[in-house]
Amino acid sequence: MSVRKTGGLLIAMTVLLAAGWGGMALQGQEAQGEIMRRAKSKVQPVYPELARKMNITGTVKVEVVIAPNGSVKDAKVVGGHPVLANAALEAVKKWRFEPTAMESSGIVDFKFAPRN
Repeated sequence: MSVRKTGGLLIAMTVLLAAGWGGMALQGQEAQGEIMRRAKSKVQPVYPELARKMNITGTVKVEVVIAPNGSVKDAKVVGGHPVLANAALEAVKKWRFEPTAMESSGIVDFKFAPRN
Protein backbone atom coordinates (compact mmCIF):
# COMPACT_ATOMS: atom_id res chain seq x y z
CA MET A 1 0.00 0.00 0.00
CA SER A 2 1.36 3.44 -0.84
CA VAL A 3 2.20 6.04 1.80
CA ARG A 4 -0.57 8.27 0.49
CA LYS A 5 -3.22 5.52 0.81
CA THR A 6 -1.93 4.52 4.26
CA GLY A 7 -2.11 8.14 5.45
CA GLY A 8 -5.64 8.50 4.09
CA LEU A 9 -6.70 5.29 5.78
CA LEU A 10 -5.23 6.44 9.11
CA ILE A 11 -7.05 9.78 8.84
CA ALA A 12 -10.33 8.04 8.04
CA MET A 13 -9.95 5.68 11.00
CA THR A 14 -9.12 8.58 13.32
CA VAL A 15 -12.22 10.50 12.19
CA LEU A 16 -14.44 7.45 12.69
CA LEU A 17 -13.04 6.78 16.14
CA ALA A 18 -13.39 10.43 17.14
CA ALA A 19 -17.01 10.40 15.95
CA GLY A 20 -17.71 7.42 18.19
CA TRP A 21 -18.20 4.83 15.44
CA GLY A 22 -15.36 2.64 16.61
CA GLY A 23 -16.49 2.87 20.23
CA MET A 24 -19.95 1.49 19.54
CA ALA A 25 -18.75 -2.10 19.54
CA LEU A 26 -16.93 -1.51 22.83
CA GLN A 27 -20.00 0.01 24.42
CA GLY A 28 -22.01 -3.06 23.48
CA GLN A 29 -19.45 -5.33 25.14
CA GLU A 30 -19.05 -3.17 28.24
CA ALA A 31 -22.70 -2.26 28.72
CA GLN A 32 -24.43 -3.98 31.60
CA GLY A 33 -27.57 -5.81 30.65
CA GLU A 34 -30.44 -7.40 32.47
CA ILE A 35 -29.64 -8.71 35.93
CA MET A 36 -29.60 -12.49 35.89
CA ARG A 37 -30.25 -12.83 39.64
CA ARG A 38 -33.81 -12.86 40.95
CA ALA A 39 -34.71 -10.06 43.33
CA LYS A 40 -35.99 -11.42 46.65
CA SER A 41 -37.29 -8.03 47.79
CA LYS A 42 -37.81 -4.75 45.96
CA VAL A 43 -38.46 -1.30 47.38
CA GLN A 44 -40.40 1.05 45.13
CA PRO A 45 -39.02 4.60 44.83
CA VAL A 46 -40.93 7.51 46.33
CA TYR A 47 -42.06 9.91 43.60
CA PRO A 48 -40.42 13.23 44.64
CA GLU A 49 -42.77 16.08 45.51
CA LEU A 50 -40.76 18.47 43.32
CA ALA A 51 -41.19 16.11 40.36
CA ARG A 52 -44.94 15.98 41.05
CA LYS A 53 -45.17 19.79 41.13
CA MET A 54 -43.15 20.08 37.91
CA ASN A 55 -45.01 17.13 36.30
CA ILE A 56 -41.72 15.33 35.57
CA THR A 57 -42.01 11.79 34.26
CA GLY A 58 -39.52 9.38 32.78
CA THR A 59 -37.20 6.47 33.37
CA VAL A 60 -34.11 6.44 35.55
CA LYS A 61 -31.48 3.80 34.77
CA VAL A 62 -29.37 2.64 37.69
CA GLU A 63 -26.33 0.40 37.35
CA VAL A 64 -26.09 -1.91 40.35
CA VAL A 65 -23.33 -4.17 41.63
CA ILE A 66 -24.70 -7.04 43.69
CA ALA A 67 -22.54 -8.70 46.34
CA PRO A 68 -22.45 -12.50 46.59
CA ASN A 69 -24.74 -12.34 49.66
CA GLY A 70 -27.46 -10.60 47.60
CA SER A 71 -27.13 -7.06 48.95
CA VAL A 72 -26.53 -4.09 46.65
CA LYS A 73 -22.83 -3.30 46.97
CA ASP A 74 -22.82 -0.23 44.72
CA ALA A 75 -25.30 1.74 42.63
CA LYS A 76 -24.96 4.69 40.30
CA VAL A 77 -27.34 6.53 38.01
CA VAL A 78 -26.47 6.07 34.35
CA GLY A 79 -29.46 7.86 32.83
CA GLY A 80 -32.60 9.78 33.66
CA HIS A 81 -33.86 13.08 35.03
CA PRO A 82 -31.75 14.45 37.93
CA VAL A 83 -34.85 15.28 40.01
CA LEU A 84 -35.84 11.60 39.92
CA ALA A 85 -32.34 10.11 40.28
CA ASN A 86 -31.96 10.22 44.07
CA ALA A 87 -35.30 8.48 44.67
CA ALA A 88 -34.25 5.64 42.35
CA LEU A 89 -30.86 5.30 44.05
CA GLU A 90 -32.36 5.23 47.55
CA ALA A 91 -34.84 2.54 46.53
CA VAL A 92 -32.45 0.19 44.71
CA LYS A 93 -29.94 0.25 47.57
CA LYS A 94 -32.62 -1.45 49.71
CA TRP A 95 -33.21 -4.29 47.23
CA ARG A 96 -32.08 -7.82 48.06
CA PHE A 97 -31.20 -10.54 45.55
CA GLU A 98 -30.70 -14.28 45.73
CA PRO A 99 -27.22 -15.15 47.00
CA THR A 100 -24.67 -16.62 44.58
CA ALA A 101 -20.99 -17.49 44.61
CA MET A 102 -19.96 -14.36 42.68
CA GLU A 103 -20.61 -10.65 42.44
CA SER A 104 -22.83 -9.60 39.53
CA SER A 105 -24.04 -6.37 37.97
CA GLY A 106 -26.69 -4.99 35.67
CA ILE A 107 -29.10 -2.16 34.99
CA VAL A 108 -32.38 -1.52 36.81
CA ASP A 109 -34.98 0.75 35.18
CA PHE A 110 -37.33 2.81 37.32
CA LYS A 111 -40.32 4.37 35.55
CA PHE A 112 -41.69 7.49 37.21
CA ALA A 113 -45.17 8.87 36.56
CA PRO A 114 -47.46 10.88 38.84
CA ARG A 115 -50.35 8.98 40.39
CA ASN A 116 -53.70 10.68 40.73
